[in-house]
Amino acid sequence: MLGAIVSGRFQERAAERQVRVSHGEAIRRDRLEAVTALACATSDHRTTMWRRGDAVLKGADPERIEALRGESHMTRSAVTRPLVALRVLFEDQAVRTAADHMITLTYAIRDAYATTEDLTAARQAARVAHDDFVNAAAHYLRPASTHPTFEQEPTR
Repeated sequence: MLGAIVSGRFQERAAERQVRVSHGEAIRRDRLEAVTALACATSDHRTTMWRRGDAVLKGADPERIEALRGESHMTRSAVTRPLVALRVLFEDQAVRTAADHMITLTYAIRDAYATTEDLTAARQAARVAHDDFVNAAAHYLRPASTHPTFEQEPTR
């Protein structure tokens, strides 16, 4: 009888551990998707803002500038969903701060249409912030064997 109880408890703990691992893997996949989607959406917006600023500086026709303005509104809007997902899935302040910085510098490209040098500097700052965000997220998401997360079984 005691053997059956002990065996049952071991099976129960193994099942609990499997549920925790599966949940941890699903959360990690969701986090990776949020990071990827936010990085891609912000990169698309940065590119569109560059093209819009470049068109303004080169004196493109008003229709072209208006088309790029509409495109930049769409790419900016596309940033919202992955940003919300990131906010829900990440409590880590380093990742959140890096995301905020990346977005702030990307949006700031709009204020850099004075000269080509200003536009180029703003784009480069946004690129660096993008890379910093990706690196912060990668550091956070590295495998559990090198970074303790809730996916690991608690020490007893």
